[in-house]
Amino acid sequence: MSAADDQADVRKVLAGDISAFEGIVRRWQGPLVNLAYRFCRDRARAEDMAQEAFLRAYRALGRWRQDSLFSTWLFAIATNLYRSELRRIPAAVPLDSVAEPRHPGAPDGGLEEHDRDDAVRRAVAALPPKYRDALVLFYFQEQDVGAAARALGLPEGTVKARLARGRDILKEKLARAWRTVHA
Repeated sequence: MSAADDQADVRKVLAGDISAFEGIVRRWQGPLVNLAYRFCRDRARAEDMAQEAFLRAYRALGRWRQDSLFSTWLFAIATNLYRSELRRIPAAVPLDSVAEPRHPGAPDGGLEEHDRDDAVRRAVAALPPKYRDALVLFYFQEQDVGAAARALGLPEGTVKARLARGRDILKEKLARAWRTVHA
């Protein structure tokens, strides 16, 4: 995925070659669907949300100022859309639904690595949106603080604070679940 390819395709689309947008979609469809899935945990809904993000990006293409990477701009559009969509129709995952251990006497509660990963992902999904969004972009989408801040439209310091608070909430909730299992 090259920034030069994105810029070339944007120039072509703005010059009237709308078929060039297909290159953008091919490059970014997987990452946008994956990002949406991290927000809603529903593959069909994630695909619909990504499609809507592409539609919004296409309509706003002339407003991309090119002072940041196209991908940063696209992810900001997608993140804002996904957050709005989840406020409109929440994808509720209660923290109480964190995976139950298979063997409570085992040192790890009997959770295999996949089960632990799934439990953490579900716990992240149950966080308040302002913490969840920052954690998803930073850890799951592997964006740096600056890119996550731009995508969320927030100052970097705010994103750092939300990451710290989100991690604290997760530690507390997962530790509480661990103590409950081992009580």
